[in-house]
Amino acid sequence: MSKTFDILNQKSIALISGLHRNLRTIVVAWIVAMSFACGLRLAFSATHLDFGWAAAVAILPYFLVIAAPVAALFLLLRIFPANGLFAQPEIRLARYGKWRELNCLEASSHPLFGTTGMMASLVIGMLINVPFRSVEFLMGIPALGSHPPLWFSDLFTLMAADLVIMNCLYVAAFVMAIRHVPLFPRFLLMVWGLDVCSQLVIAQMVAATPNVPAAVEAALSGLLTGNLQKVMISATIWLPYLLLSDRVNLTYRRRVRVRVG
Repeated sequence: MSKTFDILNQKSIALISGLHRNLRTIVVAWIVAMSFACGLRLAFSATHLDFGWAAAVAILPYFLVIAAPVAALFLLLRIFPANGLFAQPEIRLARYGKWRELNCLEASSHPLFGTTGMMASLVIGMLINVPFRSVEFLMGIPALGSHPPLWFSDLFTLMAADLVIMNCLYVAAFVMAIRHVPLFPRFLLMVWGLDVCSQLVIAQMVAATPNVPAAVEAALSGLLTGNLQKVMISATIWLPYLLLSDRVNLTYRRRVRVRVG
């Protein structure tokens, strides 16, 4: 068992190290792949796509889908520099267990410090969530075109705004995780809560919008339900880990468990 754990831990270290080294390559791959996918989606718009201002309006949401997470990533990497010293929150929310506080040097030199082990799965999962949700959006919702009905324009704008905002928030959580920012656990909890609330609000607005064809309503409901299920599953799996993990408490709360007996 110990040997298996060591192998998995070494793989997680290699994975996170590779992620740090290849962030720019990942960004370029994202831009190229999503530009192609968005172009393909625009080629099959719900209504005819005219040239000129109408085309620019139709293209803008897809530009934001591609560019906003990239801008958020590089901005937050500057806000939270590598090896930065970040202050602990004054109020502790995770109070379960008995802990001994460490200073920054003691914590960073501890073998458990960092985003390896199971934390690597959470970090990679947050990053993968961005392209996964984006592809689901492209597959589930046609492009507006130049002459969409008002109800479709409103719903499309709402769904696109939700995608852009949530992608940026998950990118922010990803950066805070790999930069070991103490606010990361509670920030991720806030993002999960916002994600759940946004899906419920949008679902209510879809149900209250008149003249929505049954096929479109079914597609939107399926997309919203899928997003909601993924968030609830993620929170159910990872929330206990964020509260109780020795690695999380060491890396983000600068404390180690006090063994009794």
